[in-house]
Amino acid sequence: MIVQSGVTTTAARETRQPEVRALTGLRIVAAVWVVVFHFHFTALGGVADVVAATGPLLTAGALGVDMFFVLSGFVIAYTYLDVLGPRLRARTAGRFVWARAARLWPAYVVVLVLFGAWVVARHVVGGGGPVVFQAEQPDVTVGAVVRQLLLVQLWDRPYFDGASWVGPTWSISAEWLAYLLFPVAAVVLYRMRRLPRPLLALGALLLMAPIAASYLVIGSPYFPWSWLVRILCGFGAGILAFLVVRRTRATARGRWVASRIADATAVLVVVGLCLGEFAGEGRGGAVIVLFPVLVGALAIADGGLARLLSTRAFCYGGRASYSLYLVHIPIFEVYWLSMAHVPVLVGPTVTAHVIGGLVLLATFPAAALLHRFVEAPGSRVVRAHMPTFLQEPRHSEKTAQVRPTSSGPSRGRGPLLGAVPLARTVTYGPPKQRPPRHAAGTVGRPALVSSGVARHARRDPRAALS
Repeated sequence: MIVQSGVTTTAARETRQPEVRALTGLRIVAAVWVVVFHFHFTALGGVADVVAATGPLLTAGALGVDMFFVLSGFVIAYTYLDVLGPRLRARTAGRFVWARAARLWPAYVVVLVLFGAWVVARHVVGGGGPVVFQAEQPDVTVGAVVRQLLLVQLWDRPYFDGASWVGPTWSISAEWLAYLLFPVAAVVLYRMRRLPRPLLALGALLLMAPIAASYLVIGSPYFPWSWLVRILCGFGAGILAFLVVRRTRATARGRWVASRIADATAVLVVVGLCLGEFAGEGRGGAVIVLFPVLVGALAIADGGLARLLSTRAFCYGGRASYSLYLVHIPIFEVYWLSMAHVPVLVGPTVTAHVIGGLVLLATFPAAALLHRFVEAPGSRVVRAHMPTFLQEPRHSEKTAQVRPTSSGPSRGRGPLLGAVPLARTVTYGPPKQRPPRHAAGTVGRPALVSSGVARHARRDPRAALS
């Protein structure tokens, strides 16, 4: 049973949580930022003109990866911190790892295999020449394939260059490392949940400081093992941002203030990127320190930028953003190689520019197809085939006695905001029939009110987001 605020109700084994639509929409913004950043390397006159007009707003698109890291830390903390934090348990940690593998692996493997065939073909036909458009060529060996299938290709390399056949998937390897470390880290982070909010907020900003300092000093985030700093600091900052949000009061004024903070932070990111160029190339990247502020504010906000990001188009794009991140480079690679052999694709003609624009746009329907037919169903299949030794014992499906945590109502302060996951909540194991709800309704962790999201949603501490 879940007992909270003097009301008792039976917890369903599988629950559904509303999504924070503004954060879902932010995912597609980050993904598109990375896509256009990679496309700006295309040797086409029109692309160079766009780069000249937009400047750092386009060339700083690598920051989209760091925004993903912060978003990931935020939602993983909400979904799993109360599950993994009280104490380290091997079976619970194993279910967490399986759930995250189910989320990442199916679409990743399909793209890796298909593009891997392209890489091997180039390797064979080219006689050992370049196989991808990367400064450092990756290994084309059986060992390299195995390491990439296991998502460990980056872990022993100080730089991510040449680590992956599909270049951007270095960040997926980095995030997989963060997932494996999280069950241990959660035990510590769970005990930080009652720290003062200003201290937690300061911690989130300080975690972003190392990469921000790198931008200020050298104009880029590239130094030995910088990828490790980026994932651990960005992921950790997202977790601390969540700890701040979950202890923020759910009032109309609070949501209004959060909306204004989110709007102002977005403007500061754009202005900072532009003004930073006066200090030197790439210096504007220091705005990365604002990402936890933006994510935390959007999680509470219900107006302005949050309302725009909560629209149906942005939310659908956010749900397909992982697929977009996977498919765009393989599409660009085929196009770039074609440019080397088909002169009409390079010439300063209307035809060349139209084809270039169509290639860029083609990444979106390709991502939608991958999401619809591979990513979503593949994740469900992998979750449904969880090993028996990881599944919960049958006796634990009946009821569970849970003590109220700091995420519950606070005496004398009114309800606290609890962050809401970016997608539907599912159990670790195979889906089971939901028992009927009791008349008590949705009693549990107070949820965020953002763009029409319900105020309250029931939470089972054994459930987990896919």
